[in-house]
Amino acid sequence: MKKLLFTLAAVAISGWMFAQTPVVTGPAIQVDKDVHNYGNVPYGGNGTCEFKVTNTGTEPLILSKCKGSCGCTVPTCEPNPIAPGATTNITVKYDTKRPGPIDKSVSIYSNAVNEPVMVVRIKGTVEPDPNAPAPNGMPVKDQGGAPKN
Repeated sequence: MKKLLFTLAAVAISGWMFAQTPVVTGPAIQVDKDVHNYGNVPYGGNGTCEFKVTNTGTEPLILSKCKGSCGCTVPTCEPNPIAPGATTNITVKYDTKRPGPIDKSVSIYSNAVNEPVMVVRIKGTVEPDPNAPAPNGMPVKDQGGAPKN
């Protein structure tokens, strides 16, 4: 019985030792999340979010271009090389003066050997403009309820 327990422990330890993440030779990209969910955003509210990018490779990572899926999604990425083990942020600004659902993508182009074009997404909903006239001509914020004195 002692031999069996010793053997099982040795197998478990060796499996843990060899299950470590392999080091990628060359530049490699990793992001902290695939999707940023804004939830509900007020009309004209803060539409900025960040994706943390890490170079998990052995050579400098170069982000050559970051491109939004439309003109309402504007990403900004680091122009300088990212050293192995270092991180940077990609800032994405969504135009929150467009009410309705948000479901956009940002393509990150780089020299990464593991994923030369990485796509991340932003989601959420921009609330209606409270000052926009409703079909009956009244501003949305003034509809319903008791008359104002």
